[in-house]
Amino acid sequence: QLQLVESGGGLVQPGGSLRLSCAASGSTLDDYGIAWFRQAPGKEREGVPCISSSGGMTNYADSVKARFTISRDNAKNTVYLQMNNLKPEDTAVYYCAASIRHYACLGYLMRYWGKGTLVTVSS
Repeated sequence: QLQLVESGGGLVQPGGSLRLSCAASGSTLDDYGIAWFRQAPGKEREGVPCISSSGGMTNYADSVKARFTISRDNAKNTVYLQMNNLKPEDTAVYYCAASIRHYACLGYLMRYWGKGTLVTVSS
């Protein structure tokens, strides 16, 4: 069974950058579409970006376009989320999730979820 573990969260000042990692075990990642989601306190979960199993297709929420970049290294069984120009409204717990579909971006299509990593953007 696929297991996902996120890392790289922390406290960063507005305008700063972080890179999140999502490491997989139990199976190879290259069969799965991957997405990052986030959930801020008191808010609904939001899809951030998603990436196809090959890495050839990506999609981004309008709120993070031009600031966030999703990528994957299937050889390392890891997906990354590079976050630049962070804003206070980016504060949330970030989750990676995997779908058995080769490309999926919606939460209900995800089968496996990590436990999340907290990102706090504050001065």
